[in-house]
Amino acid sequence: MASVKQLLDIAGKVAVVTGGSRGLGWQMAEALGEMGCKLAITARKGPELDEAAARLRERGIEVLTVVADMSKPAMASAVIDAVLERFGTIDILVNNAGASWAAPAEDYPLEAWDKVMALNVTAMFVMCKEVAKRVMIPKHSGKIINIASEAGLSGGPPEMKAVAYSASKAAALNLTRALATEWGQYNINVNAICPGFFPTKMSSGLLGAIGDMVLANTPLGRMGGEDDLKGAVVFLAAEASRHVTGQYIAVDGGSSAV
Repeated sequence: MASVKQLLDIAGKVAVVTGGSRGLGWQMAEALGEMGCKLAITARKGPELDEAAARLRERGIEVLTVVADMSKPAMASAVIDAVLERFGTIDILVNNAGASWAAPAEDYPLEAWDKVMALNVTAMFVMCKEVAKRVMIPKHSGKIINIASEAGLSGGPPEMKAVAYSASKAAALNLTRALATEWGQYNINVNAICPGFFPTKMSSGLLGAIGDMVLANTPLGRMGGEDDLKGAVVFLAAEASRHVTGQYIAVDGGSSAV
């Protein structure tokens, strides 16, 4: 029988976090690094990656940075190549890179819809597919964690005006379920995290407009904080969640239960 400490031990595992230079991606990368993972983080902007990597290395965390626009499908193979060259394997994949675009649904630009779907759904699928095919299926193990959203559980507040974002995050949840059912035979766990509102660069404008309403509809009465995703991502990355697949954890202060 394994101890709880053994079940949560991910030291030495190799974790890839897309969109890992800031915001929620940074928080999850930091958590995995604190637990002893070797990290690979991606982002579109090199300077942001460099800054994030420097902060991680100051804490003794081994990290590889890969500048990548994940909305371009060819980037998945380039990222995986770089990680395999450096670390030789991938144990944990966190698909966090995402985008949003605000506009009334009746006037929503098709190019905005395509941009959001390309990063939030297609890029997620391509990374899952390539990591599974090249690494996790051959070695018969792996942990995939897709970052969806509370917005994928409902239509979202009408003030959000983010129809593509909500639709893409709902798609991410069913993608998670579909992959979990197919890849369970290979001992690959595929799960999702659905964050609620966290103050980040992407959400700052919206929260400035509807922050009071969000708090009023959140049972815990606060926004997500800088540590609130850490436990969830570590649990789903570790053997503690070995019998959990095709599921999601809502980290939203209870707002999706209202």
